[in-house]
Amino acid sequence: MYTANTKINNQLSIWLTTMFWIISFMIIVGGLTRLTDSGLSITEWELFSGFFPPLNQNDWIVYFNLYKQIPEFKLQNYNMTLSEFKVIFWWEWVHRFLGRVIGLGYLIPLIYFSFKIKVTKLLNLYFIFFLICFQGFIGWYMVSSGLVDRVDVSHFRLSLHLLVAFLILSLIFWNYLKINISRKTTNKLNIFVPLFFLILVFLQISIGAFVSGMDAGKIYNSWPLMGNSYFPNDNNFNNLFEVEALSNPSLVQFIHRNLAYLIGIFYILIFYKIYRKKMYDLYKSINYLGIFIILQIILGIFTVLFGAQIYIASMHQISSIFLVCSSIYFFYLNTKIN
Repeated sequence: MYTANTKINNQLSIWLTTMFWIISFMIIVGGLTRLTDSGLSITEWELFSGFFPPLNQNDWIVYFNLYKQIPEFKLQNYNMTLSEFKVIFWWEWVHRFLGRVIGLGYLIPLIYFSFKIKVTKLLNLYFIFFLICFQGFIGWYMVSSGLVDRVDVSHFRLSLHLLVAFLILSLIFWNYLKINISRKTTNKLNIFVPLFFLILVFLQISIGAFVSGMDAGKIYNSWPLMGNSYFPNDNNFNNLFEVEALSNPSLVQFIHRNLAYLIGIFYILIFYKIYRKKMYDLYKSINYLGIFIILQIILGIFTVLFGAQIYIASMHQISSIFLVCSSIYFFYLNTKIN
């Protein structure tokens, strides 16, 4: 709780809920921007000037001519027409526009609450605002990696961009839980168990961004084997332990698959312990977590089988939002009351 004033707490809750859903939508749009190869369509930073889209034909031509100067157009999309360019432009413009909406939608209420509540009690909310601003910088840092010498953005920078987005979402959800959900559970797990589980989930999201960034989901479109074998036959097993493995599409897909299995097994062990020790207060949260793990694995399998088809791949990312939130909720219930 930030204050004993119920009205202020309700206002905080509504604000955090609104920000949660806008940021969730932002993550979904960001995923679709990547899946449609739209992320490099706007080649300049344009922090303020890009608030409005092109308003006439001349503006469109200017943006298109700037796009023609980067490798993605010269090496991959050299036959693209202006009409086709507009499609990828709109995805990236909406993504950036949502970023501006999130910044303003977070800052203005934060200033309001700063007059209602002591600023010292809001330092964690100010930290979230710092992360939102930092995320804008990371977004441009990611885009800039694809403007010279390559046709895609760096998958490492893409992964960082996605991780910070999920961190922001998680912190907002955590603060919502602090206002609305009691942690007076009778039995709690050792805090390192849900924490380690949460770390595994974030690691899986990071590797998933590698898969997306390198289009690794479009190869080895079979399951449970990768082609005719469990380990991709275009690699040596020893390659898995080299740094270059994180830039190898088939190895990254192999890691992503097996990390999902590890998460599933770890979940089963936690589930068994909770039910064996009759930790009734954790039944609801562990059941929710299980539902989203199963859904995420199923969607992951279908994403592979259908070669990262855009709708299925997007559903896979949407499901990851619910998986992260259920993991945060489970972790929250096992923490001490403060």
